Amino acid sequence: MNDPNYNDALQDFTEARLKASMQEILARLRGQSNELLSYDEVAKKLRLSARAERGIQQIPLDSIVGSVGRYTDFTRSFMPKANTSQERWARVKAAIDNPAGPGWPPIDVYKVGEVYFVLDGNHRVSVARQEGFATIEAHVIEIKTSVSLTADVQPDDLIIKAEYAAFLEATGFDNLRPGVDLSVSVPGQYEHLLEHIKVHQYFMGIDFKRDDVTYEEAVAHWYDAVYLPLTEPIRERGVLRWFPGRTETDLYIWVSEHRAVLEEEIGWKIRPEAAAEDLAIRLKRRTERGSKKPGQWRESKMFDRYTDRLFRDVLVAFSGSPSGWLALEQAILVAQKENARIQGLHVHTQKPTPHEHPEDLADSFSRRCAQEGIQEASLSTTQGDVPNAIVERGLLNDLIVLNVSHPPEPGIPGLGSGLRAIISRAARPVLTIPGKTSPMDRILVGYDGSQKSHEALFVATYLAEKWQSTISVLTLENNQKRGQKIQQQARAYLDLHEIQANYILQKITPGAFGEVIEAQGINLVAVGSYGRPAWREIFVGSTVSELLREARCAVLICR
Repeated sequence: MNDPNYNDALQDFTEARLKASMQEILARLRGQSNELLSYDEVAKKLRLSARAERGIQQIPLDSIVGSVGRYTDFTRSFMPKANTSQERWARVKAAIDNPAGPGWPPIDVYKVGEVYFVLDGNHRVSVARQEGFATIEAHVIEIKTSVSLTADVQPDDLIIKAEYAAFLEATGFDNLRPGVDLSVSVPGQYEHLLEHIKVHQYFMGIDFKRDDVTYEEAVAHWYDAVYLPLTEPIRERGVLRWFPGRTETDLYIWVSEHRAVLEEEIGWKIRPEAAAEDLAIRLKRRTERGSKKPGQWRESKMFDRYTDRLFRDVLVAFSGSPSGWLALEQAILVAQKENARIQGLHVHTQKPTPHEHPEDLADSFSRRCAQEGIQEASLSTTQGDVPNAIVERGLLNDLIVLNVSHPPEPGIPGLGSGLRAIISRAARPVLTIPGKTSPMDRILVGYDGSQKSHEALFVATYLAEKWQSTISVLTLENNQKRGQKIQQQARAYLDLHEIQANYILQKITPGAFGEVIEAQGINLVAVGSYGRPAWREIFVGSTVSELLREARCAVLICR
């Protein structure tokens, strides 16, 4: 054929084949499929049947993801995969390049969700994609489906889509709660949802004293009474950021099961968001187990701080010794103020001897809490390393309360302190008491402008607002101008919350904190956690460790 348009089209076909080859290589490197979807397979998996005529439309080319019969001849972007298409492809291309020609007739497509499958016109689509067209004219027949299909769907996703279609058909959920998306990212999840609904239907019959609870009632009530109460706090606190690429329903399944295991293992009631964070840690979504960057705890608690309460679950390390009972008394004080639960933790470093009875300790623990009006309190016993156990269980709570029996020593010995290990690794504030409880109503905030000291200011401000505590802000700085600038940051934050405070600027001297504590009648010091590298503490010491050794009042250490 001597038609110049046809000869040019042959060259364009060669370029299209080269693109197809490159796309195949890139897809393999990325671990993605470059295949067109088969309409017949999709129709079978999604149980497609009902059709509706939609007439002639302009449709987006990048939403065409499959073909009825020729899905093996082209790549996902409709580049030709074999030279057998060369002649026909070139003729189609030459036809559009001929201004005197009749042009192209509309292609025929099936529309499923937001995507299209070519019934007739595969080569026209291929040429149009090669030419960079955005749309193409098509005769559209829409196939009804309750499942959302979008242009980025991969062949493996069809398994999940098919399972979702079966779930919707079995439950009628899309009619009961229109517009609600229960998509998942992992196959096999809908079996768990169906089991949850079945169990929920059984317990509805018991709770409502009825033997005629319909499946439809159970589905709707499960979503309203079980699914939403678990997922709403997860959504509000942005917990999904810990599970990239996963959906809310994925998290509902994983967290509900993980939460059930934890509650059975530990004997505590655990909030959904706490179980989610614990699960994230266990899946090693953190670079350091149990750690957080400064400021993250404050960000995660911002919703609670302004809408509810900051400390809903208080962990107290309880040994049964006099110091352990003292720590419990402090936890009770906090729980009374915050209407909080108390979760006690008793850690054995070795297996209990036969004459020891942990259940007696648990009974005594619960009785003491009940005497003080704390109805939700329980003691869990575990064996292992004490700091590790406290740090891990601390993740399921909002505050850790400890009695200071052995504060970190100065120099190298202090680096091996168990108390220091807890404070430096805990992702929650740690409240330490030095042999006596504190009403926590006269607070001294050690503020140096760092993120960790701002965490301490955040908690102190909350206590001033909710507990009516008074605040003094201490900045230790030899440079007066710099110290005033640092204190202005604290002043601006407290002014924003309409909190009156006493501001103290002092030079760095040994015992400066103790002097202010004594002069101001302070019963709680709020400071940031360890900030210096451990090796520097050997030479210049640590304010936190010094406070734990010298302060005769409670110390609240924040990350």
